[in-house]
Amino acid sequence: MGREPKFSIITITFNAASVIEPTLQSVLEQTYTNYEYLLIDGGSKDNTVAKAKASGIEFAHIVSEPDNGLYDAMNKGIALATGDYLCFLNAGDGFHTPDTLQTIANAAMAEEILPDVLYGETAEVDEERRFVRMRRLQAPKELNWRSFRNGMMVCHQAFYARREIAPMYDLKYRLSSDVDWCIKVMKRAEKLVNVNATVVNYLQNGLSLQHHRASLKERFWIMSKHYGFLPTVGRHLWFIIRAMIKR
Repeated sequence: MGREPKFSIITITFNAASVIEPTLQSVLEQTYTNYEYLLIDGGSKDNTVAKAKASGIEFAHIVSEPDNGLYDAMNKGIALATGDYLCFLNAGDGFHTPDTLQTIANAAMAEEILPDVLYGETAEVDEERRFVRMRRLQAPKELNWRSFRNGMMVCHQAFYARREIAPMYDLKYRLSSDVDWCIKVMKRAEKLVNVNATVVNYLQNGLSLQHHRASLKERFWIMSKHYGFLPTVGRHLWFIIRAMIKR
């Protein structure tokens, strides 16, 4: 049985006072406490940071300063993290249940050595934190870097990477650098483990959803880089045909 892993939970915020409290509460409720919490704020003009400081959470770091976008802020979090695993829990998202981190830790400790990647399922919720649906793409039983040829099979917030193999995010991608990052992590990973549980409640208002077309264009070029241009074109043609058939 492996050792207890330490999680670095990283929350990125900018003027997120209206959605940050459920996120903070879900961290406070965790029964597994071997974690550090980092808040990387882009210099909010509202009371996001004040709410975080008043939450009762003992933060390892609170950074509030202008940044060069979401992924620049995530890179700041990676640079400050000291845990075994990186966990990006964006403002508005939350752990699925109070024992989520314990469930993930148990899956890690069941292996002889800590896996390189731990991943699970995602539940989508609305702004009232009501369950809407499970994420359309289900996490595969076995995951590797080729899995994302069929789309982002695991939500970024349900994808826990060993900090020691995690690269920085490529800032040339403004909306979908998380796809590129996950593929790079999986290329370096030797052991990837499905924890067989829903691990995150995902708020349906993400940056990439707000800029859907531009996000899809970035994803196309990311997939072309990793899987080849012509295979990516062919796969996207199949996506279109499949969507038409389903209609």
